[in-house]
Amino acid sequence: MGRGTLRIYLGAAPGVGKTYAMLSEGHRRRQRGTDVVVGFVETHGRPRTAALVEGLEVVPRRRITYRGATFTEMDVDAVLARRPQVALVDELAHTNVPGSRNAKRWQDVEELLDAGIHVISTLNIQHLESLNDVVEQITGVPQRETIPDEVVRRADQIELVDMTPEALRRRLAHGNVYAPEKIDAALSNYFRVGNLTALRELALLWVADRVDEGLRRYRAEHHIDRPWPARERVVVGLSGGPEGETVIRRAARIAARGSGGELMAVYVARSDGLTGASPKTLARQRELVENLGGSFHTVVGDDVPTALLQFAKGVNATQLVLGISRRKRHLFSPGVGNTVARLADEIDVHIVPHEKAGRGLRLLPERREALSRLRRLWGWAAAVIGPPALTLLLALTRGMHSLPTDLLLFLALTVGVALLGGLWPALFCAVSGSLLLNFYFTPPIHRFTIAEPENLLALVVFVLVGVGVSSVVDLAARRTQQAARSQAEAEVLSGLARSVLSGKDALPALLNQLKETFGMRAVALLERADATGAWRCVGAVGDQPPTRPEDADVDVPISDDFALVLAGRVPSAGDRRVLEAFAAQAAVVLERQRLAAQAAEAHRLAEADRTRTALLAAVSHDLRTPLASIKAAVSSLRADDVRWDPEDEAELLAAIEESADRLDALVGNLLDMSRLQTGTVTPVMRPVGLDEVVPAALAGVPAARVRLDVPESLPLVWADPGLLERVVANVVENAVQHSPPDQPVLIQAGAIQDRVELRVVDRGPGVPDEAKDRIFEPFQRLGDAPKGTGVGLGLAVARGFAEALGGSLTAEDTPGGGLTMVLALRAVVPYATAPDMAVRDREAG
Repeated sequence: MGRGTLRIYLGAAPGVGKTYAMLSEGHRRRQRGTDVVVGFVETHGRPRTAALVEGLEVVPRRRITYRGATFTEMDVDAVLARRPQVALVDELAHTNVPGSRNAKRWQDVEELLDAGIHVISTLNIQHLESLNDVVEQITGVPQRETIPDEVVRRADQIELVDMTPEALRRRLAHGNVYAPEKIDAALSNYFRVGNLTALRELALLWVADRVDEGLRRYRAEHHIDRPWPARERVVVGLSGGPEGETVIRRAARIAARGSGGELMAVYVARSDGLTGASPKTLARQRELVENLGGSFHTVVGDDVPTALLQFAKGVNATQLVLGISRRKRHLFSPGVGNTVARLADEIDVHIVPHEKAGRGLRLLPERREALSRLRRLWGWAAAVIGPPALTLLLALTRGMHSLPTDLLLFLALTVGVALLGGLWPALFCAVSGSLLLNFYFTPPIHRFTIAEPENLLALVVFVLVGVGVSSVVDLAARRTQQAARSQAEAEVLSGLARSVLSGKDALPALLNQLKETFGMRAVALLERADATGAWRCVGAVGDQPPTRPEDADVDVPISDDFALVLAGRVPSAGDRRVLEAFAAQAAVVLERQRLAAQAAEAHRLAEADRTRTALLAAVSHDLRTPLASIKAAVSSLRADDVRWDPEDEAELLAAIEESADRLDALVGNLLDMSRLQTGTVTPVMRPVGLDEVVPAALAGVPAARVRLDVPESLPLVWADPGLLERVVANVVENAVQHSPPDQPVLIQAGAIQDRVELRVVDRGPGVPDEAKDRIFEPFQRLGDAPKGTGVGLGLAVARGFAEALGGSLTAEDTPGGGLTMVLALRAVVPYATAPDMAVRDREAG
């Protein structure tokens, strides 16, 4: 019996309808007469999903007791004994309770497939092992249940169950996914629009890659070489010359004309080593391709047109873009462009003119020495000494062997000389060996004449075989040496790329890698300091690095103002290109660091200027308002021409006290913002209970304006009590100011996984989505705050303190209108093992 097939319904998030689609497919197959059973389905209390289970045979689950609790898992043995044609198995990435047959459900499914049972299952994109860290970075929620990507890739069919974020959030709001008490928390955390959009994009891209894989596999299995233009793919062939940037930009414009066109650049490196392309030019062209949204590839091939076309057909390219050759005319070939156009079949070939076209004439390829000088000397020594020595040995043992044996021994000597010293020593050995064979071993002996025609033929064949074998051996030696060198250079350049991408310390890491790669004593990057031409060091590693190019053992000019200098030894000429690649990347890294520093400084100055302007505006208005009230009240009390009764005096004194309190709050927020901007906030963290801090923070708020729902059973949080009180007070004060008088502000708290959330819900006018982050910036009031209520620092201070406590403060829409502030803090929870956490998550539903 053959292996069963696996069909997976893949979704971007819970609730998109994967289980519903799986059960619907089960009903369709059952109606067609297929034997279908439900191996395991989790309805999560969703009525419409549970209704679809009816009418399908359900295999009873296996009950497992773990740590005093009873759980149910799929009974693999029962499904195998039932042997249906199709089994429906939900949640492929699920972790089984300890004591189950297998640790993971996908392992249970593998057993069913091996038994010839077809399986239909479901999976969310966040459970793929390769995307686990990406999903955690997006959502902030770690995924403990994962499945190897290879298991999913082996599926015979993957169907994406897609739903827009807005539609999924409506499903949640209508109660079609979670219970009512979990809806608000779900909408404000995992199921935010941004999270769902990112997860949906991950799912679409992953499935698209699988579709591409399937298309390539189908074309390979059916030997289809012709491109299928299902998607516009533009390949640009690069020679490493200066015309590359022009050709890349033209290809990018061609790719942009089609919807979703893909740009790929390919450079063909000959197998005999680097072919004259400047590493600096290739690095610049690679950067340009990536900036234009394309990808850069390097392939190896001696026949450039064939390599280009093989790559283009391999990626199912629809268009191939080349530059006009820089040679004026071709003496020995029609040129790459003409050859590619003739052999391209159904791929459209674009030949792009450029200013470098027809500037040169290339006659013969450059010849490179494949063997070292010492090895060639040893080869010549063997070629000179070997034939006489072998002749002497054979002469002393004459009669013990025949002429064919002598020929084979001389042939073996010739091959050995070729392996050692290359072609020319082997040719000398073959010729001298043939003369010695003729004189000493071919009748008549001791004469350069040959009596028998077959002996003459044997000598001629010997010479020809010796020459042929020597040529092949020499060519193989050259190719081996060149391949080893190319591999070494590739490894060096790969390490160079990793160093460049390593971050803020990229320049020291790059220089240190260069020093270690070439065994130098010191390496430095020099820059001209001023118009006088003096040099200054901008980066160096090693002992006593050179301070001028004249003092260095190796000087690699980068531009008129930059040079890379090395001290220690003089590298070979073949290493020059790699050195130039290091030099070019060093200049790029330095330039990026300077641009980043300039951008950071410009951003800091802009922020300081904006803060200064806003502060002046606030001081000129919001601080003067309470001061004016205080001055008016004091002037009235001191007036000699007016006698105030006790009630009026009390009212004026109350106005003075209220204005002074407002001044104190405003100045306090200004000082807090100053502490945050200077980085002098140092929280003293300890376990704190929200039921203790929140009531204290509401001391200045009328009791009728708030409604408190903070259970005493909540876990403790890590926080500084003083800073946490300031955060809650500022957030609640902001909510009270914007909420209608007859609508109290709701303050409620709850625990979600490893954190505790405090939600402050008002029924005010709310804030547009595009302004939700801006309200946390200093001096932002968005024009909807009542006049004289503050300088717009309360929420900025609250978020700053929340982040200093290791938490977060975000704004969300209140269902039905208004704004909800969500303060998330790290909970104090005991350590739990992975199986315990998985069981706890299942108990929570």
